[in-house]
Amino acid sequence: MFYKTVVKRIIDLIISISLLFILFPMLLIITFFLFVINDGKPFFFQIRPGKKEKLFRIIKFKTMNDRRDRCGNLLSDVERLTAVGKWLRKTSLDELPQLINVLKGDMSLIGPRPLMPEYLPVYSKIQARRHELKPGITGWAQVNGRNAISWDKKFELDVWYVDNVSMSLDLKIVFYTFIKVMSSNEISADGHATMPSFAEDKKKSIIQKSF
Repeated sequence: MFYKTVVKRIIDLIISISLLFILFPMLLIITFFLFVINDGKPFFFQIRPGKKEKLFRIIKFKTMNDRRDRCGNLLSDVERLTAVGKWLRKTSLDELPQLINVLKGDMSLIGPRPLMPEYLPVYSKIQARRHELKPGITGWAQVNGRNAISWDKKFELDVWYVDNVSMSLDLKIVFYTFIKVMSSNEISADGHATMPSFAEDKKKSIIQKSF
């Protein structure tokens, strides 16, 4: 409990400040290139639920452009994913601006990934327990399949982490995260640029069970 409530936050602050200082030149270069490629919009901002489902504004590098069809609707993720964005996702560098979220206290370095607010009503009672901790830049589900596993499995891993969080487990996740980033595996689900919507996946599941 002491690690979860005190030590984990101290480690978050020390590591996030250190990484932002060390990586600042690289972050500046990436920001410049994305500023040019994405018409002056290098960052992606979105509202996500954090600990106890409290909403906050997440920040990431913008990996998709804002191209639209003739009707003004955004094109699919696959069509809008830029070459630089694809490389950023492959190397997980698009996640680095979230170190600012860690500094602000919205996130932790390690924890369940922050997902979309519209998923909140769709979670089961057990799945909703993933919000008992601050969301993380990486987590137990990320090092055990990332976007290549099902939503149910991902939430099962998130809840397991909530029940078993410890310094030794966090160190293990850091090690496996490094391995995953180096291998660039499991970035997306089959047939998708990233991961299909949980809400849509849930609807399909309900429809299939009704037949």
